[in-house]
Amino acid sequence: MVQSVVLSDRDFRKISDLVYKHCGINLHTGKKELVRARLAKRLRLGKFKTFQQYMKHVLKDKTGKEFSVLVDSLSTNLTSFFREAQHFEFLRSQFLPAMLEQKRKKHNFKIRAWSAGCSSGEEPYSMAITLLEAVKGKGRWDTKVLATDISTSMLEIAKTGIYDSERIKPVPSLQKQKYLVSHRKNKQKVFEVRKCLRDDVIFTYLNLMNDWPIKGPLDFIFCRNVMIYFDKTTQECLINRFWDLLDSGAVLFTGHSESLTGVKHKFKYIQPTIYMKP
Repeated sequence: MVQSVVLSDRDFRKISDLVYKHCGINLHTGKKELVRARLAKRLRLGKFKTFQQYMKHVLKDKTGKEFSVLVDSLSTNLTSFFREAQHFEFLRSQFLPAMLEQKRKKHNFKIRAWSAGCSSGEEPYSMAITLLEAVKGKGRWDTKVLATDISTSMLEIAKTGIYDSERIKPVPSLQKQKYLVSHRKNKQKVFEVRKCLRDDVIFTYLNLMNDWPIKGPLDFIFCRNVMIYFDKTTQECLINRFWDLLDSGAVLFTGHSESLTGVKHKFKYIQPTIYMKP
């Protein structure tokens, strides 16, 4: 039985080193049992007898798909629309009204945002809804949300834009009617993102440890519950790369369990998990 397969310290170190080099995820020794449990399913599905066999199979795949599945297995993709609502409230009531006023004065009607670690798409769609509501429809405003993730399977779900009733619960009823359409799929009620919202979000694969084909300046970035997987050195590098992409007065949002304490950065603290580039 796969459940009894032992993950040796050597195999664990090999897996953790490969994952760290590939995408910056820090699997310290306390994660060994989690790694064994999460990858047990991959061994079972592939009928591999040992973790060594499985890793050979992963490294043989030159497309990188198997490595993407491995990383996907080790990370948690739990999300919903308007998760961590205080961020969207800050955008709606404070940041966007002030930013829009400044942009109008400069005759700059372009708004660019990035969901770095978009998972199955609820976060960037929530960002786009908040933006479209703030500018009251497209009109002269040119709004776009870039949504990236390292998980190809999550990106496919995000691009499809179909969610069950539980995931869309936090969406206010008026916005639900405006941006989502309900229908039945496999006898279950589901909600599909309308074209007006879908057109505002660009989904693409991106490993945050690699080069970013992204042109700034950006007006705000959501990087939430991504840095929990990184060590301080990787976090610091990432935070400073975000700084370089953001416009003056732009904002970075991090996850509720993430803190920049101990990370060298130039951001101004606004409130917990919200930082501004002066």
